[in-house]
Amino acid sequence: MLLEGKVSLVTGANRGIGRATAELFANSGATVYANSRKDGSLDDIRSNRLVPLYFDVTDAQATMAAIMQIKKEQGQLDCLVNNAGIMHGSQIGMIDANVTRSIFNTNVFAVIDLLQLAARIMKKQKGGSIINFTSIAGTSGSAGLLAYSASKGAVVSITKTAAKELAPFNIRVNAVAPGMVDTDLLHSVGEMRVATLITQIGMHRLGTPDEVAQTCLFLASDLSSYITGQILGVDGSAII
Repeated sequence: MLLEGKVSLVTGANRGIGRATAELFANSGATVYANSRKDGSLDDIRSNRLVPLYFDVTDAQATMAAIMQIKKEQGQLDCLVNNAGIMHGSQIGMIDANVTRSIFNTNVFAVIDLLQLAARIMKKQKGGSIINFTSIAGTSGSAGLLAYSASKGAVVSITKTAAKELAPFNIRVNAVAPGMVDTDLLHSVGEMRVATLITQIGMHRLGTPDEVAQTCLFLASDLSSYITGQILGVDGSAII
């Protein structure tokens, strides 16, 4: 029960890595507010430690209301997992400006907003853990994913900068950089592309959402009490 007595918010928790992380945190003793923008997508939750919270992370007012609800109901927020994200691929010369704005709204600006709101609570309680999601595309780049890679690269900078600024308050800020993980998001690129990607993974297989969730559990728990500003790759030795 590594998270016994802790309160967490996990965004994008209706499927994939977010769902696995929310469920693992709850099974590890935390009270978990599980976010999704799609109403009803978390209604199948059976754990009394998981609280569905429906809002769009790009809606600043809804995001603030959600954080205020957690503070009012729990009086604390010990861990924020900025998992919600979108991916869209286009070759250079075909990149749509509106799509790029949408990617940055979710993958970058929402992360900054949530980080700031969570930090206000964590500063007062003198501690907390913020876990952002970047990607192997954000640390190494990926052909055909310029806007997405740029957004995830921004998350790397956000993480390192916030870690420096918040360290005096005992707030740790780290990022997880998954490689190819068996999620709907990855399969949206097409099965032929996925098959090609697997050949570029040293372990010759896709990662699982549970394997990434275990990494988040480590970063959320006191096991990582002296770790901040790190970008932790979970990629099975992938090359893209």
